[in-house]
Amino acid sequence: MMKNVALVATIAVVGASKFEDLKAQNDFQAFVKKYNKKYEMEEVFARFSTFKANTAAIAQHDAVKEGYTMAVNEFADLSWDEFSAMYKGYNHRQSSFARSNNAHVAPAGQVIADSVDWVAKGAVTPVKDQGQCGSCWAFSTTGSTEGAVQIKTGKLTSVSEQQLVDCAGAEGNQGCNGGLMDNGFEYIIKNGGIGSEASYGYTAKDGSCKTVASVSTISGYKDVKVGDEADLMSAVNIGPVSVAIEADQSGFQFYSGGVFSGSCGKQLDHGVLLVGYGTDSGKDYWRIKNSWGASWGDSGYINFVRGQDQCGLADSASYPTV
Repeated sequence: MMKNVALVATIAVVGASKFEDLKAQNDFQAFVKKYNKKYEMEEVFARFSTFKANTAAIAQHDAVKEGYTMAVNEFADLSWDEFSAMYKGYNHRQSSFARSNNAHVAPAGQVIADSVDWVAKGAVTPVKDQGQCGSCWAFSTTGSTEGAVQIKTGKLTSVSEQQLVDCAGAEGNQGCNGGLMDNGFEYIIKNGGIGSEASYGYTAKDGSCKTVASVSTISGYKDVKVGDEADLMSAVNIGPVSVAIEADQSGFQFYSGGVFSGSCGKQLDHGVLLVGYGTDSGKDYWRIKNSWGASWGDSGYINFVRGQDQCGLADSASYPTV
């Protein structure tokens, strides 16, 4: 039986050898209360140990002042391996399925803006939370679909990630075990649209496909030239773009603000939504919407340094057409 937060207070009377750092102990209890964490009694010390290691890493990073900050969030009791296994889900190995002849082409006479913010323009729904399901690809797919439809029709409608999780297997997706945004677009096209969030709610687990009325449709999708940030900038001037990144190590897990320029590779493993770009204190950045809830990052968003294909964000970018 899971133990509620009140039971965690009992750690205060346990031998000092396991809780020598009183501040860390107090911080941990505050963390457990804030995020309503529930543990089996036998795992409390392991969670405390992980929390203590993570908070030390956060403090060490912020003391160096690398241009972005980290902070304790609801994931502070998870090791990187645990976090990575629970909260990603982009299956890069499937990318050859859909990346074919759908190349993005800049519209004739396109003027590239100095900055773009599709959130401010009303084409982005509030930050969502994929939970412990590898469905990031579905949230990225719905995000760019919601944006493309809003730009075309003037109406912003939140559409169903769960429908993609449950129903888009024939296109090569694997529900909570991962998928690919282009495969998500393929499903929406073949299905004649996608239902609303209200009609097909998110459960954070695989389920049986059900039929609901479609509220948003797309006609196709375009792929951005691999690794080309100029092509990506052209695409995001049209609307929000689905991108994949390597969400690497604690710098990403605990990001809280600034322009992220931390070490990361290009082994793409996480689908997110590119919603614009700009410049902050002389640093050019891309603005990205994540799907780990609004308590993560900068109210659910992260800024990536622009101009160096940070974490591979330009390597598998695509967007739907309406």
